[in-house]
Amino acid sequence: MSWRPSSGADISQLRAAMLGRAREYFADSGLLEVDTPAIARHAATDPSIDSPQVVCHDGGERFLQTSPESFMKRLLADGYPDIYSICKAFRDGEAGRLHQPEFTIIEWYRHGYGLDQIIDDTVSLIASVLDYDSMDDPRIYEYATAFEELAGVNPLTAFVAELADAADADDSLREQIGQDRLAWLDLLLCTKVASRFDSGHLTVIRHYPANQAALARLCPGDKNVADRFEVFYGPIELANGYVELTDAHEQRRRMEVDLDRRRVTRRSQVPVDEALLGALLSGLPDCAGVAVGFERLLMIAAGKSDIRDVVTFAYEEQDGSRHE
Repeated sequence: MSWRPSSGADISQLRAAMLGRAREYFADSGLLEVDTPAIARHAATDPSIDSPQVVCHDGGERFLQTSPESFMKRLLADGYPDIYSICKAFRDGEAGRLHQPEFTIIEWYRHGYGLDQIIDDTVSLIASVLDYDSMDDPRIYEYATAFEELAGVNPLTAFVAELADAADADDSLREQIGQDRLAWLDLLLCTKVASRFDSGHLTVIRHYPANQAALARLCPGDKNVADRFEVFYGPIELANGYVELTDAHEQRRRMEVDLDRRRVTRRSQVPVDEALLGALLSGLPDCAGVAVGFERLLMIAAGKSDIRDVVTFAYEEQDGSRHE
């Protein structure tokens, strides 16, 4: 068994410099750094995410947090100004070239920002952390347009069979995914859309379908889509953000839909975050928020293609071996 770390001191030096630039960017913008718990009674209901469970001495069910989002929104509802957090986040079952079960997240919230403003802010943050004087203007796609141009299918109107055809799915894959429309769209985004983005450049997809809104508000001008966006570097997703949903009743409905989908896909059931819903009910101010995967930025800066090369001790290598 090897005791050695997954990366050397040069990567840690680069990491420290990049974290310093992130904090400098937020300080210059007047954001307050906040600290939030890593362990809580609630977990994300997102049907594509599993939160690691923690066994506590009192026997209570606890979860490692997949992001600081819930706690940060509770701070905003309590009157905090624009805020940011740089912290560890956790996702069960995610390990490989681009994923680790434990990773670093940069998350921030701006009062009163619309979709265009928060997209511009995200691009500026990425440029600052990477120490680029500027970033070339990113290619910005509407979600539906990206699918039509790069995958040859309309994601809003296509039947499941058409999505499967666009994915070049064989009989085995069709049987495995079945009628799960969201799973087909996720597959197409990864294999047919993002895979064709310009390498070495930023691409933004905005206005995801309403049924993929997550915690975003629906677009005021078109209720079929949400004010949600993602930023990619080549095919690699760097950031996920949105103009936040402030309606507690709509948020509860979405959580219930998530839990129903978790049942259908046989994922674990998790407790609803009643504290977040209480904060929304009390009045979350109009705001927009973003989460950025820091290690993926570090991969770009270090010229690495595997996330395990930019963390000190990769999950798969803590026993001294790497598993692909």
